[in-house]
Order: sequence, then C-alpha cells, then structure tokens
Amino acid sequence: MALIVQKFGGTSMGSIERIKQVAGRVIKEKLTGNDVVVVVSAMSGETNRLLDLAVKMGGRQDNMETDLIISSGEQISSGLLSLALKNEGYDAVPLLGHQVRIATDESYGKARISSIDSENIYKMLKNGKIVVIAGFQGIDSNGFITTLGRGGSDTTAVAVAAAINADRCDIYTDVDGVYTADPNIVPEAHRLDVVYFDEMIEMSSLGAKVLQIRSVEFAMKYGVNLFVKSTFAEGKGTQIKFLGDDKNMEELQVSSVACDKDEAKISIRGIPDKPGIAAKIFSRISDANIVVDMIIQNISVEGHTDLTFTVSKKDLKKALEITGGLAKELDAKEVISDDKIAKISVIGVGMRNHYGTASIMFDVLAKENINIMMISTSEIKISCVIDAKYAELAARILHDAFNLGKLNG
Repeated sequence: MALIVQKFGGTSMGSIERIKQVAGRVIKEKLTGNDVVVVVSAMSGETNRLLDLAVKMGGRQDNMETDLIISSGEQISSGLLSLALKNEGYDAVPLLGHQVRIATDESYGKARISSIDSENIYKMLKNGKIVVIAGFQGIDSNGFITTLGRGGSDTTAVAVAAAINADRCDIYTDVDGVYTADPNIVPEAHRLDVVYFDEMIEMSSLGAKVLQIRSVEFAMKYGVNLFVKSTFAEGKGTQIKFLGDDKNMEELQVSSVACDKDEAKISIRGIPDKPGIAAKIFSRISDANIVVDMIIQNISVEGHTDLTFTVSKKDLKKALEITGGLAKELDAKEVISDDKIAKISVIGVGMRNHYGTASIMFDVLAKENINIMMISTSEIKISCVIDAKYAELAARILHDAFNLGKLNG
C-alpha cells in the first residue's frame, strides 16, 4: 500500500460534473489499496471573482483581508469534493490550511510555507478517511489566514507530499503532461515523458503554466516523486525527476520553448553611476515583495548610466511608484516603462554539452526581423525580451529551428 497525494486544479474543479469526475479519479486510486490525500484549487475563475470583490472594496493583493476573502474558493472546493466522495460511499474529510496547520510567514498574497504539521493528516488516514485539503492557503504566527500566490495549490500539494513522505504526488490538470511548447501557440508541440527538475524550474519561471515554480523547487529539495497528468484523459503523463545517471538528454540540445507575456520593463535613465545605487534601488523593490527578473545596466557616460529591469505586469504599478520616488532621490533623468513585451526562452539540460544554441536562436529571430531588447542566460536556458506582438511567431520558429516537433513524446 502506497501513500499518494493528488492535486486537482481550477479547471478540473470547474463544475459540479467535473468535481464528480475528480471524485472518480480519487476513488480509482483508493481502490488500488492506496491511502489518498487530495489537494484542491478553487473552481475555475473563482479566485479572480473574489479578488475583484476585494479590490472593489479597497483591498490589495498583499493584505490579510484579501487573503481571507480569496482563500474561501478552496474551502468551497474541498467541501464539494468531500461531499462527492461521500455520495459514492467513501469516507472523506475536508481540511483547511489552519486545520492541517500549514504554517507560513506573514507575506500576504505571497506567503511562504515554514512548516506543516502532518499529525492531523496521519490521524485521518489511520481512520480510513480520504483527506481533502484546501490548497493555496496557510496560517501565520498570529493566526491569520495567508495565501501562497498564484498556483499556490501546487505548492501546497508538493509540500504536503514532502511532509507526509508520500510515495508519489500527482498534479492533475487539463493537459496530459508537460509539452515542448504551449500547444495553443505551437500546434506541433508534444508531450514529454520526462522533464528534469532543472528544466522544469526554468520552464515554470519562464512562462510555462503547467506547474508553479515554488512547487517544483519544493519537490526538488525534498525529493518528491512528481507527475503531471490529465484529469480528463488516461495516460502516464510526464514525470519530473532528477537527471541522475540519465544520458539520453546529452543528445538533445534544447527540449522546450517557453513564452511569457506577463512581463513589463522599467528603465531608470541617467542615474549616478557609483557604488550602492543598484543596491538601494533593488532593496526598495524587494521590500515591496516584487520579484525582479532580468537586469541590464548600460556603460557609464559622464558618471551616469541607465538601469533596465523586468517585473511581472501585476507588479508594474507598484514598481513604478517605487522607482519614481527613487528617481527623484537620486536625481535621475526619467523613468520609462513598457508593458508590451514578452520573454521567449529555449531550455534544455543538453545545452551544457552543446555549443551554438545562442547563435541559432539569435539568427532565427533576426531572419524574422524580431529585435532583441534584453538577453539572459544560464547553463540550461537562453531568454530574450522581444516585442509582445512577435511572441507567438518566435515560439513557433524556435520550436522548428531546434527540431522539437520531430521528437517522440
């Protein structure tokens, strides 16, 4: 008998009929003789609806009232799935974040898990119950409800799997695994049997929506056996695993292309070029819980320079407020922004053993007259910021240039 964690996303929980279908998936796993813990997201669109209500009442995405409001979506989902299971004759119990005791910090809207008390989960399992946990939420040291950020139910599932030493964590979604590119953009994209943790972290951070990056980091840190599967179709899905002794990826230069349209660019022009300025700017931005992605600083001219960086679109307004104030303090020339950009990336652990990836990428983009504004690299990825209107074209031509459509899924 194994211990399995199953996670079902908003699309899977999108209606009463779909919740009944999810119950069937859970029961099928239970009938194999396994203990099952389920983590659920809010019904599709529910979090956005609740967030809109909070904002209309003056709430922000980073205060406790908003977290209290938007966490209720997962509460409803856990209750509905528990009822669906009971209607089929299976004993289920819904648990909220504070009942599991998922402890977090106080970063409302982006809280990070500090610990999980597994005692209550083990108690319920011992009594033969299917445990249905509301994802996306936790509780801080003051007893207030917190939320884990977009995609936070993935993090809940993987963190719970790590805490209870689950044999496997299956992330169920509306696709049957991880693809070489977004199939909605690249028709030739296909499912990968295996994706390595390093690749999946890059893919998640670069626009792939299949898994939230923090969930992948958790799985990698604690060695969680992780799979991505479809709620609506049979199949083995995609396994996310360590590279280990596998050698087949050495033959593959690039394994996937990612496209992220949720990017905005900020440039502070004419700032003094002296030690401590960059630290001051990015400390203020970090204090506001804003994640900075790519950074470029120009060559100093007459003691001044330009600093350009990217943030997510949802953080643009707040970042501009901060940089506007800093520009005045630093006597900078101006602050300009652009939210009509996209980040296109090629990813693959095989890049460590191949040369020429960058030249192929740049050449392909140049042939389509796609200008590159910013470049960022690591051992296993190359990212370029381009005009948003070329994003989908860039994804298709790069997918073709690296022969990803010819791979076997």
